[in-house]
Amino acid sequence: MELNKHNRAVPLLKNYINDKELAPQSKLPPERQLCEELGISRGELRKALSLLEAEGKIWRHVGRGTFAGSRPLDRMDEIAALSTQTNPVEIMQARLLLEPGLARLAAIQARPVDIEHMVYCSKKKDASNDWHTYERWDGGFHQAVAEGAHNTLLLTLFNALNTVREATEWGRLRKARLTDMHRQRSSSQHSAIIDAIVARDQNQAEAAMRDHLRSVHKALLGSEYETDGIVAIDDDVGETG
Repeated sequence: MELNKHNRAVPLLKNYINDKELAPQSKLPPERQLCEELGISRGELRKALSLLEAEGKIWRHVGRGTFAGSRPLDRMDEIAALSTQTNPVEIMQARLLLEPGLARLAAIQARPVDIEHMVYCSKKKDASNDWHTYERWDGGFHQAVAEGAHNTLLLTLFNALNTVREATEWGRLRKARLTDMHRQRSSSQHSAIIDAIVARDQNQAEAAMRDHLRSVHKALLGSEYETDGIVAIDDDVGETG
């Protein structure tokens, strides 16, 4: 008898999803409402949900509910997976397109507390004695500029790019090619970016960030990778700044 009830609940639930023409990732009603609409018990419903979830017809999230379609991949897993499909050259191309614009926005919208954090990160980077600490505070500086732009969508894109960057061979390149000359030049360039943001000079903030990233590209990638695409993109963006 239990098996018959179970078998009855599955087609009822499938028909419900089809009849409602629920788009993938649409949320289903709460279990109590589904039981009432389908005329089945809570136990029957849960068994049917388990079966449909195993078939990829629905997915469940504790505390959020039940959704039509296949479970989406975890967002960070998807982003990190891109690291196997990209390389440092593409990362620099993306950074050259995104970060100068963020610096430009930061010159308009950064608050005093944002600028204070940029200065703090830059100083901590300059005072670092080991590569890991240097890298952490350098990343913190760029994060502070991105946050200072106060644009949620662009910040999300920046964070996604960072996730990919950290999962590639970028760190190996940074560690291998970081010299005292590079540190001094980076410190000066960070100061130029901060000064432009403090002055609310949008064009200069954008240009200073672009100059900094070009320097990073040349220092880290050198002739090991084909870089014509980066130079072309950089020149094109510079023309529109």
